[in-house]
Amino acid sequence: MTPEWLTARPIAHRGLHDAADGVVENTLSACAAAAAAGYAIEVDLQLSADGEAMVFHDDTLDRLTEATGPVAERTAAELKAVRYRATDDGMMRFSELLSLVSGHVPLIVELKSRFDGDLRLVRRAAEIAAPYGGRLAMMSFDPALVAALRTLAPGIVRGITAERHYADPEWTGLSAMRKQVLGNLLHWPASRPQFVAFCVGDLPTVATELARRALAVPVLTWTVRTQKDRARAERWADQMIFEGFRPKLT
Repeated sequence: MTPEWLTARPIAHRGLHDAADGVVENTLSACAAAAAAGYAIEVDLQLSADGEAMVFHDDTLDRLTEATGPVAERTAAELKAVRYRATDDGMMRFSELLSLVSGHVPLIVELKSRFDGDLRLVRRAAEIAAPYGGRLAMMSFDPALVAALRTLAPGIVRGITAERHYADPEWTGLSAMRKQVLGNLLHWPASRPQFVAFCVGDLPTVATELARRALAVPVLTWTVRTQKDRARAERWADQMIFEGFRPKLT
């Protein structure tokens, strides 16, 4: 059964960030701000060249940092030395994030994947998380990582991240058939997620409604930014992953 804490409070997308104020996504400052405000925190993990789990969203460093090139081509030490353009924060290891949060608020971690069968990130994340006593969930767009998590760390709440059409250019490497499987959650018998995190603009879908109504599996929705998004989230999801405003805590 999925724990109630997963949906008990709004979830700050990549932490409570605002680049205009020098608080950049997925940084210590963003996560500390979210925790101080009482929100759950969502972050992303990428794998370094030497197999370390690092808190970062993009495949490359170009958008947010003073460096360029793939994250996967630099060691953890090299990534720690990279500076963000709008803040004094550096990139965190996953272990540092767990020490920061230390169970104060729920933490939802997305494991990034290139859909190439590489399970090193999920293995490393599960290893680091093993002694953590706080409220922790992991999710991925890749059902293979979710299935692996069920074996590696059955005590960690696991979820599938998804959208309906996968039309963005970042998904061009996926076949039309694979997009159909992912968008309709047809991998369910193998991945067996305990929650779904679905794109707010694509709700509702048959798959998400079946998850909620027939299987009692909660649906989170991302990324809620507007009042229209909030209305859709309230009707078709159990909790929102938000950005750009501060929802009230109940």
